[in-house]
Amino acid sequence: MSNILVSGSLAYDHIMNLPGLFKDYFLPEKLHNINVSFVVPDHQEHFGGTGGNVAYSLALLGEEPTIISTAGHDFERYRKHLEDLSIPTDSIHIDETKPTSFAYVITDRGDNQIAAFHPGAGAVPYGRDVAATKDSIGIISAGCLDDIRDLPDIFRGNGSRFLFDPGQSILALTADDLRNGITDADVVFANDYEFALITNRTTWTEADVLKVANVLVITLGADGSRVITKQGEERIKAVKVNDVQDPTGAGDAYRAGYIKGMRRGWTPVKCAKLGSAVAAYAVEHVGTQSHHFTLEDVQERYLGAYGESLEL
Repeated sequence: MSNILVSGSLAYDHIMNLPGLFKDYFLPEKLHNINVSFVVPDHQEHFGGTGGNVAYSLALLGEEPTIISTAGHDFERYRKHLEDLSIPTDSIHIDETKPTSFAYVITDRGDNQIAAFHPGAGAVPYGRDVAATKDSIGIISAGCLDDIRDLPDIFRGNGSRFLFDPGQSILALTADDLRNGITDADVVFANDYEFALITNRTTWTEADVLKVANVLVITLGADGSRVITKQGEERIKAVKVNDVQDPTGAGDAYRAGYIKGMRRGWTPVKCAKLGSAVAAYAVEHVGTQSHHFTLEDVQERYLGAYGESLEL
């Protein structure tokens, strides 16, 4: 079993792009009674979910992550997709009574998104032993709420480093759930909006988070990311995207790059730079697991963006 343990959803993503802007469809004086329909010119189904997305980019980076998640009776084509990438699937729990999670995501011309997610089998707790050790790195991503609640204690109890990334699950978690996941985390991940939700729910500021966690990374999309440690903050510029296609999954690709850097023993800033390089590939493709690159590609892109060589 790999010493990178990826917890999060496995899902079939239905991705649609709106040529206009969501704001043009809403009347401010009618927000109490919304009845809106979007006509989208295209629709594509992709393999997705936070757990699957992080594992996918880790595989491109030469890792063989262990996925800690539950899928449903329709998982076989997703399984083949993962196995074609040499990602082990024997760790995945299958619930034959439910479908695999699925999401419908609409992105407008301003990269704003509206999504609907049905958890299906993804709501079923993992229910297996998690072989975490002191050498493991675990990431706890949005997915089964019971897993998000349980895994911090499992990783802490085994001396494992872990990253806490509650993302889309924030509003379904209690303040105590969030505080428990943040406490002792090696890294806490959130985008700017998600961290505002965390603060609203827990009352914890950035300074409060850093009293109990080692690193706080707040991603800002095209504006890069903030890496905040007890020693201070550094802004990381985003790697230039050559052709913006779809921002969905960029955050998961970023996490994968960051974890690869942790495996190499790098500083948080260098980990974040690699995360930004990997995220750029995801933005250049529609779907969260459609991008491809070689290690040499990433090294060249990292050098061009930051003027530093990279050993992978």
